This record gives sequence, structure tokens and C-alpha cells, in this order.
Amino acid sequence: MALITLLADNAADLMTRDPVSLDMTTSVDDAARVLTTGGFGAAVVIDAAGHPIGVVTKTDLLIHARRQGRVEAPTTIQNVMTTAVFSLRPETPAKSVIDQFLALNVHHLFVMDAAGTLVGVISPVDVLKKLG
Repeated sequence: MALITLLADNAADLMTRDPVSLDMTTSVDDAARVLTTGGFGAAVVIDAAGHPIGVVTKTDLLIHARRQGRVEAPTTIQNVMTTAVFSLRPETPAKSVIDQFLALNVHHLFVMDAAGTLVGVISPVDVLKKLG
């Protein structure tokens, strides 16, 4: 039986650098276009100062599209985003990253540096790419 090894020491080794972020005033249509054309499952939402305030996912946009005919449609992603941003530091051990995915039941973890600046994003696919 072959042994599978995670070829990463920490979050910095796992993350995709320079993730997409969207301003909280971005329209739902523009967010859908960015996620779809870029092949992204989610983007962090930032306020005017550049601080993360939420996450908008393809699922958030699908739910919005389904409800659009029944309630007044919000026009910006601030109205449809998830207000929690699950983040960790670049030096977070790789095992802890996996533990957080399992414990939080999320599909994206955002990597913030010591100043709180977004520097990366990790998805389960990023983890799979580091298995050897």
C-alpha cells in the first residue's frame, strides 16, 4: 500500500497567492461574472479600507438568483455575502489547515499576514495538489 504524504509544511505552502477580492459595492452581476470567468468558487469581500468583511461564493449567488423573483433583489454583494471570513496566518501548520477545513465545514480558508492583509486563499483542491 502506497503512503500518501502532504508535501507542505504550512498554509503558505498550500495557498494560492493574490486571491481575488471584491469591493462590497460590487454588483451581484459583476461578482457572478468575476467568479465564473475566473473559475473561482469564492472571493473575499472588502470594505473601503481594504479590510475583509465577508465572503461571496457561487452558492450565495445561486441562492440570490433563486430568490430574486420572490423578494426585492439586492443589488450589491454586501447584501448576499456570508459575513464570516475564516482566516489563518501563513505560518499555520498544514495539519491545522486540514483540521480547520474539517471542523468548520468550509471550502475556502483565507490567509492573512500579520497586518491583516489578504495574501492567499486555500481550497481543498489546493491541499489535494500537495499530496504526493
